[in-house]
Amino acid sequence: MDKEYIIKKCKEENVKFIRLQFTDIVGVFKAISITVDQLEKALDGELMFDGSSIEGFVRIEESDMYLKPDPDTFTVLPWNSLTSAGKTARIICDIYNYDDTPFEGSPRYILQKTLREAAEMGYTMQVGPEPEFFLFNLDENGQPTLKTNDKASYFDLPPVDKGEEARRDMVEVLQTLGFEIEAAHHEVAPGQHEIDFKYTDALKTADNIMTFRVAIRIVAQNHGLHATFMPKPVFGIAGSGMHMHCSLFRDGENIFYDDSREDGLSDTCRYFIGGVLKRARAICAITNPTVNSYKRLVPGYEAPVYIAWSYKNRSPLIRIPARRGIGTRIEVRNPDPSCNPYLGLAVILKAGLHGIKNQIAPPEPVEQNIYEMDLATRKQQGISSLPENLYEALDELSKDEIIKEALGQHVYSRFVAAKMKEWENYSSRVYDWEIEEYLAKF
Repeated sequence: MDKEYIIKKCKEENVKFIRLQFTDIVGVFKAISITVDQLEKALDGELMFDGSSIEGFVRIEESDMYLKPDPDTFTVLPWNSLTSAGKTARIICDIYNYDDTPFEGSPRYILQKTLREAAEMGYTMQVGPEPEFFLFNLDENGQPTLKTNDKASYFDLPPVDKGEEARRDMVEVLQTLGFEIEAAHHEVAPGQHEIDFKYTDALKTADNIMTFRVAIRIVAQNHGLHATFMPKPVFGIAGSGMHMHCSLFRDGENIFYDDSREDGLSDTCRYFIGGVLKRARAICAITNPTVNSYKRLVPGYEAPVYIAWSYKNRSPLIRIPARRGIGTRIEVRNPDPSCNPYLGLAVILKAGLHGIKNQIAPPEPVEQNIYEMDLATRKQQGISSLPENLYEALDELSKDEIIKEALGQHVYSRFVAAKMKEWENYSSRVYDWEIEEYLAKF
């Protein structure tokens, strides 16, 4: 899509408002709305905004920044139905400094930078995500509760699965937005759902994940429900993950595949796995970026805890799905849907590329259930664990120069500052569990 096409499309669709969208460092979608009269100016990259008001961007004395729309991300939003006021469209933007240089604190830029590094090695990255989410009822004031609208479990059908109607509408809206939906179903926990969309290049996948979050929440709201991508909203049931299926291509061929090998995996694939496993503890700070993320990463709920890989076993961090040929890929299982997808994919790719460059061989695959191993057995096999909390993950990030290089100094310093503040705020609070456990005891 180019400038002329977008302007023409807006006239044909009676678009009156445009949302210029971008993402802050912690992964929250932001937007500036303009009228269609300002569209041409926006497409020429001439619109400025105050970057000092955005989490992790710039200081107040250097606040003037430019929004430069990516024309390929233009779409008319289906939930803004035609009224006398007209429709609303959106375009995702890149952020530029006042001197017309790319803003190094933009998460989208961080991913683009890492993708350029891959391109210099002859690679493009393809990613297919599996985002999970919960649907909760609202109270009489319209506020979200922790009461789910069903008691269904994995792959259940109506009438047990009471979320099917909302999920079906979500799929239809996503298809209108250009998504190719591969599967939609009820997940393990009551009120938990998953909608998978087809893999594509990493930048578009990250854009799609951000759009997905907005679409899911709006459709849920229209059904009188609240959709949340919080990793672990309820104790004692499974949390929500966002497994990432990743592969590298060169000249249209999947270079993770090698038909001369018994398992079909190339050395390049193995080195990529080795790089990700080597830096998994630091990566965790980005792919699992909230205090709540680590309530999901515990044994017993199918979430990965241990740093290992496998062909079939779902207890390690990385699994190799059975398909080969063009579909050969690795499934990185620890990311959750609260992560900033631009930063998450950037650090996974950076670690994988470093593994390829330095030929980091992974350990032997682990096919037995790691959850059932005792500590001595895990140590004997060299299986370590992911961080147990956000503070530990941030400490690992501070020691990993490769992942810090992927983020750049600006994003690294501001991300850590925001997350340390989150950790300190969490650590200083007194929670209901503590009152119940200690108040009468001591």
